[in-house]
Amino acid sequence: MPSRRTLLAAAAFAAIIGLAPAAQAAEKIVIVVGGYEKQIYLPAKLAESLGYFKDEELDVELLNDTAGVDAETEMLAGTVQGVVGFYDHCVDLQGKGKFVQSVVQFSQAPGEVILASSKYPDMKSAADFKGKDVGVTGLGSSTNFLTLYLAEKAGVKANEFTTLPVGAGATFIAAMQQDQIQAGMTTEPTIGRMLKSGAARVLIDMRTVKGSEEALGGTYPAASLYMPTAWVEKNKDEVQKLANAFVKTLRYINTHTAAEITEKMPKEFYGDDKDGYIKGLEAGKGMFTADGVMPEDGPKTVLAVLQSFKKELQGKQIDLSKTFTTEFVKNVK
Repeated sequence: MPSRRTLLAAAAFAAIIGLAPAAQAAEKIVIVVGGYEKQIYLPAKLAESLGYFKDEELDVELLNDTAGVDAETEMLAGTVQGVVGFYDHCVDLQGKGKFVQSVVQFSQAPGEVILASSKYPDMKSAADFKGKDVGVTGLGSSTNFLTLYLAEKAGVKANEFTTLPVGAGATFIAAMQQDQIQAGMTTEPTIGRMLKSGAARVLIDMRTVKGSEEALGGTYPAASLYMPTAWVEKNKDEVQKLANAFVKTLRYINTHTAAEITEKMPKEFYGDDKDGYIKGLEAGKGMFTADGVMPEDGPKTVLAVLQSFKKELQGKQIDLSKTFTTEFVKNVK
């Protein structure tokens, strides 16, 4: 396949000799994913595997990162155009005077659980976080936000326990096995591995809409494609193509079995436990939206959760209508 440089040179040569210019290669769009092996962010890699970016004539590069807060930092620095991460960052950033918006809403539940180490059978709820070390993907990440909220709701102040950034997958598992953390928030496929080994048990389950409503007080839109508002306004054609690709992916998830979806994923995502990966996806597939549209009551729940413990958001007027848009997903044919 000719390189971008070769195509541009060909276009320039054609213009010089008076021929119709050749089509130029699309500009690369870089999207960082807060851990693309996590099932909550499955639509990112699945869209690539299904060829939907190419169908839209998009040159998309997916970068992997361990935590949403690091992905957010890269986007704000301008090194990437978008993030596949939790919608709550859009709300949090507006409180800091920065405007970003979810352009495709992947899920309507966090897809996360709090696991408690089997070494601590007396740990029954978030009230037992007091004096403990609780694992999150990163400080300032969505798992950190949710952990602080669940603790606050249970009467445990932020200074009465410690949140430790331990990532996901192997690093999370090692941290719990080595007793660096006594509980922690994580997602599939890490959940399945921990439960299968007997090293942990589920303390709080937010893998379904019902579970999220019970834990968080309402529908909690989570995984999304979010981008700087200014970039979205200047690049509407590209954003529409991204929306086309991701909505097609969500439709695929909605109309195919967990086993069929797993066949499209890289083998390293499930390793030697393909059945466990499928089982986890079967349990959590319902968290994904079918159309990429923001759940109507979701943003208010997210704001309420964040304002319960984030002092910088308390008393601030947040315009939730500027934290997401349905313009592009509703235009998908």
